[in-house]
Amino acid sequence: MKKVSTLFIVIPCYNEEEVLEETTRQLKIKMDGLIKNKKISQDSKVMYVNDGSKDKTWELIEDISQKENHFTGLCLSRNRGHQNALLAGLMTAKNYADIVISMDADLQDDINAIDEMLEKCNLGNEIVYGVRSARLKDTWFKRVTAEGFYKFMKLMGVEIVFNHADYRATSKRVLEYLETYEEVNLFLRGIFPLIGFKSDIVYYERNERFAGESKYPLKKMLSFAWDGITSFSVKPIKMVLNLGIFIFFISIFILLYCLIVKLLGNTVPGWTFTTCSIWLVAGLEMLSLGLIGEYIGKIYRETKARPRFIISRNLEEEKKKVRQS
Repeated sequence: MKKVSTLFIVIPCYNEEEVLEETTRQLKIKMDGLIKNKKISQDSKVMYVNDGSKDKTWELIEDISQKENHFTGLCLSRNRGHQNALLAGLMTAKNYADIVISMDADLQDDINAIDEMLEKCNLGNEIVYGVRSARLKDTWFKRVTAEGFYKFMKLMGVEIVFNHADYRATSKRVLEYLETYEEVNLFLRGIFPLIGFKSDIVYYERNERFAGESKYPLKKMLSFAWDGITSFSVKPIKMVLNLGIFIFFISIFILLYCLIVKLLGNTVPGWTFTTCSIWLVAGLEMLSLGLIGEYIGKIYRETKARPRFIISRNLEEEKKKVRQS
């Protein structure tokens, strides 16, 4: 008889007190149904990861963990950002689970897709990506910018699953290999395809946020996109090189033109041309230096090898100690 897998659902939380109770209610129904139908083991749990929330998120997680057997929590020592909080949860959950599913706390990820994810995992897939089937509920601006981001990442040479965020199911083995990726500049959407192994896709329609405000405004989305590009692709540097070569050849033609005009005695004061040329070249130089500096800055952060997260409390381990005593 095939062993029933232990499932952990990892959910990063930052100031999610408005949605946490409803998220727990819906996930409790889902977990109880999966356990009842013997699709997952009795040891399966939902793990909330508190990413240095400033509201009552952690107090709610503690309370939920005490009342509900299939819920537990992890608390980081300070806010480390969504990707680091997610990584902390994944690295902790792999010690207890056979399959780990990551999702957001705001109920935008369709929890009914979990059933199909588990089915595809049971068929031998070690990574199952949750992919949005459409973006009908997004604004025109959000839809265009989001899809443009994935296309641009592909253009930059980054291997990424189109319209996939961080809703995915992974095996314990995949997470063990993920642990060997020690980079500080995290972009998990780009790392998982690099790990490889057999994978599949589950399509779902993303819901509107149940309550509260999005934790990814435009500024953070742009920063996240930039991190993804500069962490996985050197094409921007190659583009700067090609641009420099192009400008170099243009400057040779301009030099020849200036010499011919000088020899013919048709020189006139060229203040506009000179000024524009100086500003153009200076601008390109500053752009190039800034881009190269961005890469050097990332190398600098990587060489420090600082911990990506620090776990201050693990409710699962605390429960074990209480049971053992």
